[in-house]
Amino acid sequence: MTLMKAVLGLMLFSIALWDAFEAVILPRRVTHRFRLTRLCSRSTWRLWSAVAQWVKPDKRRETYLSVFGPLLLLMLWSVWATGMIVGFAMMHWGCGTPLNVSTGIAPFRSYLYLSGTTFFTLGLGDVTPLAPLGRALVVVEAGIGFGFLAIVIAYLPVFYQAFSRREVSISLLDARAGSPPSAGELLRRHGQEMKELNQLLYDWERWSAELLESHLSYPVLGFFRSQHTNQSWLAALTAVLDTCAVVIAGVDGGPTRQAQLTFAMARHAVVDLAQIFMTAPRALAPDRLPPSSLIRLREVLAEAGVIMQEGITAEQKLHELRRMYESYVHSLSEYLCMPLPPWFRATVALDSWQTSAWERITTGVTASSRVSRQADGHF
Repeated sequence: MTLMKAVLGLMLFSIALWDAFEAVILPRRVTHRFRLTRLCSRSTWRLWSAVAQWVKPDKRRETYLSVFGPLLLLMLWSVWATGMIVGFAMMHWGCGTPLNVSTGIAPFRSYLYLSGTTFFTLGLGDVTPLAPLGRALVVVEAGIGFGFLAIVIAYLPVFYQAFSRREVSISLLDARAGSPPSAGELLRRHGQEMKELNQLLYDWERWSAELLESHLSYPVLGFFRSQHTNQSWLAALTAVLDTCAVVIAGVDGGPTRQAQLTFAMARHAVVDLAQIFMTAPRALAPDRLPPSSLIRLREVLAEAGVIMQEGITAEQKLHELRRMYESYVHSLSEYLCMPLPPWFRATVALDSWQTSAWERITTGVTASSRVSRQADGHF
């Protein structure tokens, strides 16, 4: 029975240590289904997102959801540390390590205290092992605890640097595609600047590749939300995919080649991230772009000088391209509580950069003039 305790402790320690290694240090996707990180994130997110449905209004709900990502990161570190501390305590307990305590046989709480002070390298010395095996375990645990704390301190900036790089491009998209971003608005604002659109799609090809690599290595970043309630990495990625689909299906003078490359990379990111979050593709209901909306999209773009090709062939091509990614972004949207963007603006609205909290509470500066200029084609 005592040997079984030590074996269970070794297993618990190994599971916690290996899971921390896979989640923080290993720079690749982990394919096996059982993971402590996945179990913690999915179980806690289901509860957190369920509560979010009752939080009103939308801005307050978004603030509530934004807490989960950083909180999950702290919780995972706590779970890993707890697993290793309890694992070492059970190994001491199973091996019957004699301690310098007044009571003859040390209770489990004494071993747990010894393991905790050793793991965090406190060095109090009030409870110490007396046998060689126990001392060896203490040395090993102190080394692992010191290394774990060093990794936590070193990798925290890595997470936030990846988050910052992701958000910079999303913020830049605000003046280029609206708030929230949409394919119709992105194409409309680049109606006479197809070379600029080509460069933008090139930049978003690289952004999609960086998103894929960072979020496969650190899936917890997927729960980190953008600064504004009408922005998200999923909405931006979907708007870029929509834009590429329209250009590939047929836009006169459009950057078709670059759109194909960006579409391939962005679609790759969407599919792999859906697999990481275990969100099976689901058909959209209702359709994001029904025939009547497609006609309206053509009209909006035509007013800006962007001519979409018409006919059954072009419509079928657009439909096939949409089938390649919309079911994946839909499942991710429902799971992460991130709304998908519209294909185009139904009404004239201000971008995030055109508004501020001060203007909403004062009457010195109004937004009506900016709305009219926007309707006239300025931004």
